[in-house]
Amino acid sequence: MTERRNTWLAWLIGLTALLVLGNLVSDATLPLNYGWDVRVNCAAVDAYADGLDPYFVRNLKGTRFSYPYLPVTLDVFRPVCAGGVLVAHHMGVYLVLAVLCGLLLPGLGRMRTSPRDIALRLLCAFGAFIGFEWVWASGNFAILGGVLTAVALRLLLPPASGAWDRGFALRVGGAALLGLVTSFKLVFCPVIAALYFLPLPRARKLVLIAVAAFGFALPILISRVFYADLFASWLGVMTKQIPDQHAVELMETNPSLLLLARGLLDQVGLGDSKPAMFATYALAALALVLVPFVLSVLRAVGSEPVRAGESLLVRLDRWLIDHPRVAARVTVLAMFALYVSSPRLKEYAFFELAVYAAVLIADLPALALAAMLTVGFLAPGLVSITGHTVEGGFILLIVALACLWILLLDFRAEPMRLEAQDLRS
Repeated sequence: MTERRNTWLAWLIGLTALLVLGNLVSDATLPLNYGWDVRVNCAAVDAYADGLDPYFVRNLKGTRFSYPYLPVTLDVFRPVCAGGVLVAHHMGVYLVLAVLCGLLLPGLGRMRTSPRDIALRLLCAFGAFIGFEWVWASGNFAILGGVLTAVALRLLLPPASGAWDRGFALRVGGAALLGLVTSFKLVFCPVIAALYFLPLPRARKLVLIAVAAFGFALPILISRVFYADLFASWLGVMTKQIPDQHAVELMETNPSLLLLARGLLDQVGLGDSKPAMFATYALAALALVLVPFVLSVLRAVGSEPVRAGESLLVRLDRWLIDHPRVAARVTVLAMFALYVSSPRLKEYAFFELAVYAAVLIADLPALALAAMLTVGFLAPGLVSITGHTVEGGFILLIVALACLWILLLDFRAEPMRLEAQDLRS
């Protein structure tokens, strides 16, 4: 039975890998003008170097899109854009960076990472939710966010389940880096709250959350203090105060729960009511993502013996410390859940979601792994390779939610499975 299971699972993994590779080859050979986002970003850096305000599209060469990042990033990205190499060869560079993501990602407490685990993480980085395809085609700097997220997770989650009492300085660096990554796209800052599920004493977890919040706020403060004029222009782009140019906005077409809520309200004639829209969005995020996650964790915590006088929060803290490998999985699950709940989730952002999924996928049992591959890789991959676009719809959101539910169902079925694996090994 085990041999037959391993055989069909290997065939499914191989089929998924072929589809992912076929999609990448197909994308690379299409006669399209790729890299529009990287051209915008590097054109903004060039305009800033020439003494122009890069937040006015008229100052950017060869694009009609506006620059969305904080002013401090103009100096940060200058070495990246130097010489025009990235603009000319971004597809090759992004392939290398995606491989780097898969190699940098940690396991959930294992001392040694098997070649199979590495292969699954690489496959997830390249193929999950077709996020990498969107990053690759657009040249979006979400690829940098993915690499930095992988580094942050490597620092936050140690390779050995017994190492949680050591290396706190590394975790502080990981928290700061995670906060810095969320400052690239401000709507993803709730991901910082997931650090509470780390298997550490509460005081240390709160320190990590505070450090991550500081990492999030620091680029904003630097931009406000040292780039005051450009910061005002950046706010003008964010609030649509610069006329006659593209503006980054929350309601811009994207496959998020917020836009899904607006679409549903449009069907009943309430699409123009913002209070109703945000209320529907909050209910959807709670019902589809946050409440199922919280109930799954509380169910696992409730299975442990209760000590006299313990509050629920104290029991949660103790349970996380007593089960460090499971707590690491819960932490990344929380990051996945909070990320997919974002009110603005562009197609290229699914690459960063795939980075979180890549940490979780390697330890899945056969059936859950097969379900993840089918829903998160094969289904959107087939849509892409057949030439159908997912832009403007909610296919990727539905796929990501389905994968979250697969992960939660696996956790609910065997919350202590990873700890049992430690005992068997």
